[in-house]
Amino acid sequence: MINDNTDNMLSVLEEYLHNNADTVSAQIASDFRHRRVEKGLTREQVAERAGVAVSNVTRFEQKGLISLKNLIMLAMALGYTSEIKGLFATPKYSTMEELTQIRQNAGKTKAYRK
Repeated sequence: MINDNTDNMLSVLEEYLHNNADTVSAQIASDFRHRRVEKGLTREQVAERAGVAVSNVTRFEQKGLISLKNLIMLAMALGYTSEIKGLFATPKYSTMEELTQIRQNAGKTKAYRK
């Protein structure tokens, strides 16, 4: 049982330490490539479906670099429209204070400094 807790704590710590823009974009690019290959699509085919240049697909898969619009188009080309549309659809919170603030601000259209 101690080993399970240690493994769990290490995975949480690793997740925390490696969550930066570069590692997140690299993971998204890697996941994209896996989904593309699973569907049996070449870079050229997915680029054509998405209406983006093949060079954009290559740069994304190799370096994790892509514009938001092109990422959306690639996601849609692979059938991930609802997932990309739902990215910020659900409020996220990590404390009860954040949840309370989210509930208080529900329906507002602007944020104000405190």
